[in-house]
Amino acid sequence: MSNTPPVQVRRVPSKPVRREEDGSIAIELWLRRERVFESDATLRLSPAEAEVLHAQLCYALDDTTADLVPLPERPDCRKAILDRHPR
Repeated sequence: MSNTPPVQVRRVPSKPVRREEDGSIAIELWLRRERVFESDATLRLSPAEAEVLHAQLCYALDDTTADLVPLPERPDCRKAILDRHPR
């Protein structure tokens, strides 16, 4: 086994997910090791891969997380959540 500390991967919060000219979806990432920045990376997904990830995220998120984002900024697929489950 290696003694190399694990790499931590995080989204770059200031960079939005974007569509590339070739149609792929690009997500900017930061790579860190032991809390020290190492590199930037870009995760590129095909539209089909992005749709699967979207569906899996929607499934994984429960109704209690919908109000973590203000309603005007909430994606359309999450706007009706609180209407179905009033507090």
